[in-house]
Amino acid sequence: MITIVDYGAGNLRSIARAFAAIGVDAQVVDTPEQVERAEAVVLPGVGAAGAAMRYLKERGLDEAVRGALRRGLPFLGVCLGMQLLLGSHEEGDVAGLSLLPGRVRRFPEGLLVPQMGWNQVRLLRETQLFDGVPEGAHFYFVHSYYAEPEDAGQVVGQTEYGPSYCSVIEAGNLWGVQFHPEKSGANGLQVLRNFAKVAGQC
Repeated sequence: MITIVDYGAGNLRSIARAFAAIGVDAQVVDTPEQVERAEAVVLPGVGAAGAAMRYLKERGLDEAVRGALRRGLPFLGVCLGMQLLLGSHEEGDVAGLSLLPGRVRRFPEGLLVPQMGWNQVRLLRETQLFDGVPEGAHFYFVHSYYAEPEDAGQVVGQTEYGPSYCSVIEAGNLWGVQFHPEKSGANGLQVLRNFAKVAGQC
């Protein structure tokens, strides 16, 4: 079963419902012990990085999530969940989980934030996460910050909103997407289906 980590952020149930729509069992959990028993992990979320990290640390979920990566479990970060994988955040100068070197930056002045609505993902190289997804597909975004990994080789997808920024990360067994697959129609469900396949769940 796919484990969705509940750390007090939004969109948890909608991701669980999206997995259910493609016939995949996904369980929302909120304790380190449950994360330690996971076979695959999804870290979703919307909201503020500072509040999310405080919640994770207070409940020991930060170390449980790091442990899941060390064990080599398939891992998907969604929106804020992707941003938390990096080391530091301009939003309140918050320290993230530091699973990937890099920084989360705010969109530059002059842009309407949050970016809210449909936008295109341009793949820089092939990734299992996008098998069966048309080239240049559109997905649904809601965010004011974006991830900037130190290792450019981990950036497999980009999106333009003012600057061209990282919207898909891949690093071994870890993937991150800045968009919301659960709100992105057939293309979003295909991304979740591909993750479930990698995790041996479909």
